[in-house]
Parts: sequence; structure tokens; C-alpha cells
Amino acid sequence: MALIYVVEDDEDINELLVYNLKREGFSVKSFLSSKTAYENISLDQPDLIILDIMLPDMDGLEFCKLLKSSRETEDIPIIMLTAKSTEIDKIVGLELGADDYVTKPFSLRELLARIKTVLKRSKRFSKKEKIIRINDLEINPSKIDVRINGNRIELTAKEFKLLLLLINGDGNVLTREQILSSVWENDLDVYDRTIDVHIKKLRDKLGKYGKCIKTVRGSGYKWECGE
Repeated sequence: MALIYVVEDDEDINELLVYNLKREGFSVKSFLSSKTAYENISLDQPDLIILDIMLPDMDGLEFCKLLKSSRETEDIPIIMLTAKSTEIDKIVGLELGADDYVTKPFSLRELLARIKTVLKRSKRFSKKEKIIRINDLEINPSKIDVRINGNRIELTAKEFKLLLLLINGDGNVLTREQILSSVWENDLDVYDRTIDVHIKKLRDKLGKYGKCIKTVRGSGYKWECGE
């Protein structure tokens, strides 16, 4: 999944964003200042940055300008997050290269939707969606194609999404709540039993790789497979 930087000096808002982004299956790193965020970018570049304008050291506009002026970081998508709501602030942010702009107080659902939209049109993120290979298991995210030893495995859209979610979890346990939120999104007529049924069908279709989907009692599921 995408790595998102949250650069926000309000600790409550920062924690709220980190919690909800992780629930959606994103990898997240949080920072209370732009200086520490900038230092980390050289070590681990994010796929998207949620950036507050009013920061204690270097404000968000300057930070955005700095990133967009470098070839190494110019294509990192930025969503500006600020209490300022005047049109001129929005225009300045967008002219500096920000991809979107959200004003506080904001709707988490709207912010998540904007994040997904920005990532979909991000050249940087699309380049990451390469073919996944685990021994003779091959997954092509862009073509929604799964093959074992060259033979195509027919998966439903939900099964494919569930498989990608598990593999991209990097061995971490995904709770039922996380799975429901990421795979079924806003579908209200879904229950825990639905997840179990889909997991069973997915295991059956994956054959020997079905054993890679581990059940963690009382917690959820994770992908753990020797390569």
C-alpha cells in the first residue's frame, strides 16, 4: 500500500489522521514539523504527503516549494491541510505544486476520498504497482490478473482486492474492521462471516498458496509465505 507522510503539528489531528489512514490499510509516518519530515524523505520517500500550512519551523508553503523544486521529490503528491480558508491561500498552494487542498475542520471520509483520487493519478504511485512475484505465484495489479505457474486463477473483484490487501500488509495482522473498510468500503450489509467465506474461497483457489493466509485468532488475518 501507499506510504503517506502526515506533517501536522496539532498532535490530536495528527493522531486522528494516522489512526484512520492505518485503518484504511495505508503505511503512515507522522511528523510534528516540516524539518523532521524533510530529513526523512531522503531515507524513505512517501507516495503522498498530507501537509499542514501552519507549522512551527518551516511553513507548509515553503516546504511544498522546496519539494517541488527538486527533481528527486517534485512528483510526490501533496494535499495541503490548513485552517486558512481564503481563496488566495488556496491559489498560492496550488501554484506551488500542491495537488489538492482541504480546509479544517474537514470530513475524514472526504479526505480519504481525495487521497485515493490523488494516488490514482500519481505517476509515482502507478510506477510502484508492478507485477508481484512469489515463487511461481504472479499477480498483476493493473490487469487484475493472478497466475500460478502460468495458469490463470479466476478471482472475483473482492477476492482480488482481499489478496492484494493481505500481501501488501507486509506480514502485519489485518483486523476484520480493516478488511471490511478496505475491501467492502461503504457496503453496510457485510458481516464478519462474509470475510470468513471469502477467505476460505480465496484459500481454495490459491491452492498451495492458500496456506500463506494465516488466521490470527481473536485478531484477524495476515499473509505469511516463504518465498
